[in-house]
Parts: sequence; structure tokens; C-alpha cells
Amino acid sequence: MSQLAEYVDGLPNICGTEDQIAAVTSAPSPRITQGIDFGRIKSAFAIALHMHQPLIIAGGDLSTAEVVSNLKHMMDNPHTGDNHNASVFHWCYKRMGEFIPQLVHEGKQPRVMLDYSGCLLHGLRHMGLNDVFDNLGRITCDPAYRHCVEWLGTAWGHAVAPSTPAQDFRLHVKAWQHHFAAIFGLEALRRVKGFSPPEMALPNHPDVAYEFVKTLKDCGYRWVLVQEHSVERVADGGSLQNRHLPHLLVAQDSRGEIASIVAIIKTQGSDTKLVAQMQPYYEAKGLGRAEQAGRQIPPLVVQIGDGENGGVMMNEFPPKFLEVMREASGTDTPAVNVSEYLDYLTDLGIHETDFARIQPLHQNRIWSRFRAGQGKESLEKLIGELRREDHRFHMDGGSWTNDLSWIKGYENVLGPMESVSALFAERALGKVPASEGRYRNALFHLLLTQTSCYRYWGQGIWTDYARELCRRASTILTHDF
Repeated sequence: MSQLAEYVDGLPNICGTEDQIAAVTSAPSPRITQGIDFGRIKSAFAIALHMHQPLIIAGGDLSTAEVVSNLKHMMDNPHTGDNHNASVFHWCYKRMGEFIPQLVHEGKQPRVMLDYSGCLLHGLRHMGLNDVFDNLGRITCDPAYRHCVEWLGTAWGHAVAPSTPAQDFRLHVKAWQHHFAAIFGLEALRRVKGFSPPEMALPNHPDVAYEFVKTLKDCGYRWVLVQEHSVERVADGGSLQNRHLPHLLVAQDSRGEIASIVAIIKTQGSDTKLVAQMQPYYEAKGLGRAEQAGRQIPPLVVQIGDGENGGVMMNEFPPKFLEVMREASGTDTPAVNVSEYLDYLTDLGIHETDFARIQPLHQNRIWSRFRAGQGKESLEKLIGELRREDHRFHMDGGSWTNDLSWIKGYENVLGPMESVSALFAERALGKVPASEGRYRNALFHLLLTQTSCYRYWGQGIWTDYARELCRRASTILTHDF
């Protein structure tokens, strides 16, 4: 396989070789069989580390300043807020490249899943922090270690799916695949079969949810990580019963089209603390085999948390991770990664059609009053009626938290974002080859406008960043196309 250039005309390689990427991601993933005797174990656990730093406008006048990593801004201003943590963050981004080889050389069986946003990867490279990529490249590509590490795909610009135009979210997914392959190689991309949604945000509007699932399947993903309270049973809208077994996420749109993908459930809880203290291991130790499709299989406890944020993750996680990986290796409750667990189920003859069916939150109330194929207008009318009947009913999507909306209160950001999206669709998408420099420049700025951080932190400088990036993107699309 040919190696892609990581940068093209000074921009990260996020588009232009769509056919080559599609050929790689549609190919079967190589199996991981090293070290885990699934037929003997009683339970298993998995952890994923989510890493992200937004790109911001810093170093001068907002209308002209450079786009840099927030990590660089932290390093340049160490006496502001918690910016003194920047050097620790830097270590957090590369330390798995130290821990995994250390444990393997001890004869242990470590496992970890990694989720790095495209924004972070570009920002780190732009800062010249090549040691991060050296460490990550070692555990991603070296046959001695790569079976221990499962990368999860995500949206390049850390965009939340429920409030990002569906065609743009697809561009984020494809951009991440391009960028990852350019850094670590096409063979490494072929092994990326799980998807980690930014902010664990799952659309629950039927049309948006369908496009979300269809995008993942079209881009070659086998499974997606979902938050427990963002989904419900298809049968009756109730809460999940067997949280530690795989499920099948089913999405149906207003036309009656259906798409589905395997869903791995992240249970509720304080994400970073649970991962930093390796709680999934201790929970899994208390579980025994469960029935699935007439067979007894080990349940899998899964958690994901920020890999760098908070004192617990920065300071307590390293020794705890090493301790638990040493203790769990070779036992009947080992650490595993999700794709190797699913391969084991496939070998048993258990397939996705055997999994319990789930759907995004609140959809049961829609399908109880909506006939498949009635169309978008009828669906929107029904949604309006349900909102009037119950103020708790919403189509804003589910996320890792129920007390934060990515929509309410951000009209001054969402309006410009939607305008840029429409302008990109009108002038660039499908009109200009994705290999052209002007397309890549416009896409880069479009994806930046949709970064979740510009809304997560509330009104102020972060929404100012969003509006300025929207202005820059609009200027590019107006003048260059």
C-alpha cells in the first residue's frame, strides 16, 4: 500500500483520495488472536481514552491571528488558569507508547482503545511534538504491540452529530480516516473498525440518526460506542437490560429506510474517574458468563473517559493502569479490546442479528404514532405535537450528560455554522474535486467551525472563535469558488 502524504500545501491531508480510503476501510480487518483464551474466561473489561484539544485563534487580533492548538496557547501562557498542566497533557498524549511496551516486555497482556480527534493530531504536529507520534506509531504499527491497541475512529473536528449537518458529519468521518492513514499508514487504518462519537452524542431525530448510522456503515465501521441513557429498547422504549452484552442499534428514517450497526454500551458514571481508577476491571470481576443466542459468553464492561483531563487521570491513572494490567493478565477477567471480543462471538456463530435491538432515546414515542414511510413533513408535525404534550420530549440527541444542550442558547453560533455549511454544499461539495487545494482549504475551515468546544464552554471567547472561523470559511468559499 502506498503511503499518503500527511500534509498537502500546508494543510493536514483530510480529503482527496476517497476511493483509496474506501477500498481500505471496506476490506476485512485482520483478526487479533494473541493471548486471550475467550473460551475459558468468565468476564472481560475494556477501557478507551478520549483525547482532544481544540484549535483556536490566538496570538493577536481575532480577525487575523493564527489558528493554533489550545495546547500551544496553554504552553505560551503558563500562568493563566490551569495552563500549567500543558506539559502533563503532552505526556498524557504519548504515555501509552511507554506503558504498552513496558507491560509486553514483562510478559503481560495489556489492552487499550484510543480515540484522538483530528484537531488534536494536527495541533500536536503543528507544534512540533513529534515525540507523541513516535510513541503512538510504535504501538500502532509494530507487530509486537499493535494487538494491544485498538484505535477508534471519530469525527475529525470533534463535531457533535445531533447538531451537525449530516453531510458535514460524513465529511468529518472521512477526514479523520484520511488523516489517520496519512500519519500511521493505510494498513493501520484497515484495523480501525470501532467508532467513538464526540461527546458520546447520539442523534435521536429519526432522519439524523439514520444518516449517522448509514455514514458509519458506509465508511466501513463495524461497531459504535454509545452512552447507556442515550438509547432505549426497540420493543417497548424501556431501559437496557443486559448492558454488558453487545446490542444492535437500529435507525429508521421518515421514509422508512433502515440502517443498523453493532452498539457497545458505555454505562453511566463519572467517566474520567471510572477509567482512571480502572473501575471496569473491578466491576467485571463480579460478573459471570451470560446467555447470548443460546450460548454462554463472557460479558464485557466498557468505559471511556478523557485521557488527560483532571488530576485523577493525570496522576492516579498511570500506576493504576499498570497495576491492573499486571493483575488481570492471564486471569479469567482479562483486559480486551472490543473488536477482538466481537471476533470471538462471530467464531461462536453469534452475529449482530442475535443482539437485542435498541434505538435512540424517545423514538418509541414517535413510532407508536408514526407509520413508516409517511415522510419528513408528517414526522416534523408529530415531533411538534409531542413537544407540546411533554416539555421533556426533545430531538436534541443524547450525550454523556443530560444537563448540557448543544443547541439551546447557541443560536448566534448555529446560524453562522449553518450558513457556512450551506455555502460549502452549494459551491464546493460535488462541484470541485476533493483533491484540489481550494477544496481542502475550505473543508478544513468548515470542519473547524463545528468543533464542540465552541459551544461546550458557553458564551464568550469560545463562541467568538466559532463566529470568526465561520467568517473565514465564508470568505474562502465566496472568493475562491
